[in-house]
Amino acid sequence: MDVPASKHPATELYGRGVYRFLLSRQWVTITLVALLLIPTMIWLGFWQMDRYEERDARNRLVADALAADPVPVEQLAAPGHAVTRAERYRTVTAEGRFDTDDEVVVRRRTNADDRVGFHVLTPFVLDDGRVLLVNRGWIPAEAGRTAFPEVPAPPRGEITIKGRLMPDETTEASGIKDLEGLPDRQIMLINSGQEAERLGARVLGGYVAQTAPEPKDGAPEQLGNPGKENSALNYAYAIQWWLFAAAVPVGWFVLVRREARERGRAAAEAPEAEETEPATV
Repeated sequence: MDVPASKHPATELYGRGVYRFLLSRQWVTITLVALLLIPTMIWLGFWQMDRYEERDARNRLVADALAADPVPVEQLAAPGHAVTRAERYRTVTAEGRFDTDDEVVVRRRTNADDRVGFHVLTPFVLDDGRVLLVNRGWIPAEAGRTAFPEVPAPPRGEITIKGRLMPDETTEASGIKDLEGLPDRQIMLINSGQEAERLGARVLGGYVAQTAPEPKDGAPEQLGNPGKENSALNYAYAIQWWLFAAAVPVGWFVLVRREARERGRAAAEAPEAEETEPATV
């Protein structure tokens, strides 16, 4: 008498242990990896979202600073003052005169075309005797990088300048090493504390990237406005990581169901193969 498929001993045995394969070393490893991937991908999504919010906040600060009305530099900067994030890129004005005798150049700086040259850093003596560091812009290193370059002269006498307030440069923030033993009148970083020691003067914290008056004959090349950071990519990456995290358990479930079906077919076909084998005499 034929035994119904539902009552076949092999089928019943398989039915009771259909998911027993999940206890195998291979599937335990797959499950553990999936369990590790889910929180990792969720964390990566939050990390990308934090990056998005940081960049978006920075873009708003830059836009607000550039849109603000100019103020005298003395209102925001003082000797020893560290320029804050809210003050960075603020447009300031200053009245005084340039001191080209103590002018230096900043090495390894590029222009809009990625050409390597120098930034020209000129002390600007205010009416009260304090000094403001002014980055007048970029010049090429035509005579090499060891000799002091030909620097176009700034306007003489008392003038009013305008520019963007910038914080002191540091190795930690810029990644630029402050090398020693440089050629005369060359520096690596614009730092008001170091320049105060060199000049023996009261130097306002930070420096100003000059925007007006514009240089004659186009040199030095004044620095352009800061560009906005692309924060949309970080937002997209965050969503992507969270979708990956959601896909992991779905993928695990699909693999388990497929494995179970294949094992079920194999268990059902095994008795049939035994019954069709010819009997040995």
